[in-house]
Amino acid sequence: MEVSNIYAVILAGGSGSRLWPLSREVHPKQLMKIDYNYTLFQAAFMRLINCVDDKNILSVTNVKLESQVKNQLKEMQDKFCRKSSYRIVTEPECKNTAPAIALSIKYIEKLQKDRNSKEDPIIVVVPSDNLILDNEKYCKAITEGIKLAQENYIVTFGVKPDKADVGLGYIKAKNNRKIRSVATNGMKVEEFVEKPDIETAREFVDSDRYYYNSGMFVFKASVMMGELKKLQPEIYSIIKHSKISSQIPTIPYQDFKEMPDISIDYAVMENSKKLAMIPLESDWKDVGSWEAVYDISEKDDDGNYLMGNVLDLDSKNSLVYSTSKLVTTIGLNDTVVVETEDAVLVCDRARVNDVKKIVSHLKEREDETQYSHKTVYRPWGYYQILSTGKGFLTKCIYVNPGAKLSLQLHHHRCEHWVVLEGKAFVIKGEDSFELDKGESIDIDIKEKHSLQNPYEEPLMIMEVQQGDILDENDIERFEDMYGRV
Repeated sequence: MEVSNIYAVILAGGSGSRLWPLSREVHPKQLMKIDYNYTLFQAAFMRLINCVDDKNILSVTNVKLESQVKNQLKEMQDKFCRKSSYRIVTEPECKNTAPAIALSIKYIEKLQKDRNSKEDPIIVVVPSDNLILDNEKYCKAITEGIKLAQENYIVTFGVKPDKADVGLGYIKAKNNRKIRSVATNGMKVEEFVEKPDIETAREFVDSDRYYYNSGMFVFKASVMMGELKKLQPEIYSIIKHSKISSQIPTIPYQDFKEMPDISIDYAVMENSKKLAMIPLESDWKDVGSWEAVYDISEKDDDGNYLMGNVLDLDSKNSLVYSTSKLVTTIGLNDTVVVETEDAVLVCDRARVNDVKKIVSHLKEREDETQYSHKTVYRPWGYYQILSTGKGFLTKCIYVNPGAKLSLQLHHHRCEHWVVLEGKAFVIKGEDSFELDKGESIDIDIKEKHSLQNPYEEPLMIMEVQQGDILDENDIERFEDMYGRV
């Protein structure tokens, strides 16, 4: 659908805490391949291309995830042979979906102004963690939603529930003649219910009036901003008075940090009088919990989903997911077991929504396992933390061909590098060096340096850090090909 004033926004800034320990704050579920060829984020982008001109698809994420989102968009850009980069709107800080949507509207309005367009943009907002395979019904629903948005409705999309799920929100809807005169299957929204208890959720499933809240919306920019002005004046005021440009798609941190941390459901949907709903009759799944992963996965004759290096005896209706180690299980029933290199989750399938409580406890303890994996992805490749101790940390660093780390220095640590595979080009102070396999080099505290791989083969080095502070934030960048200066 190539209409210049129709935009789409993919919400890609969440942490996916209910899928811990696989999903982490700096490498969340939407940026991972969970048994599919594309990440959930990339799949959301590809679905939208069938409904919206891809030049008008924006991704909104936070500064911690920006480089990963850029890399995944670059893969999409190359796949569709686009010369210009796809657009990213960056939140200076994680503040939930209402501020993210408001920021995206601000940026889209700026784009329209730069294009000398006076049309009121219509914006499709979608999550990045849904699984939908029926693109035809998906696009049909969005097209119907756009019709209602043109008549000044804020449109949501509901999915007929097939089981009680306390991890999802629900929409109560009814037929409405005026709405149906615009969209044949459109309905009036009577109520939003955010994540009810299990008994209430069961009542909703038995009723024909309730739908899962898919987290998808369509609206005119002016209509949503009008509702924010009325219902969330603090968000509206910050967005209205902040400056943004089409070259720098964000607003100042000092402005954004004052935003309330609130979802669009609580901020607008629960109180707006302008709501309509389109039933989404596609094969929608919210990949928000391990129970959802179990539901969408192919199971064996005993109802088990076994992924990775797993050996099981006599278990039934269980999920066992291994990323590195051999996991052996015996006689489990309705159980979830997830292994990563630094954490293991074991829980009753009926309690998977409580995984986020574990993540909250880990945050309170300042435990790094809620934040990142031992394997951490960067625009240039990735690194794995091998061991840590008092005053030292050891990493294995993998640098993609043609990639390079920023020109940088550290104020509290020195580093020793040994080339394990490939060839390294190293800038050290005013000098440069080519290092072959087996060769090493030392980087002093406060010495400018850069590790680079301008060659065709992958580069792998061992890095040993020593110092009183061994923190990824101890970095001062001077040049960076990924725009992180």
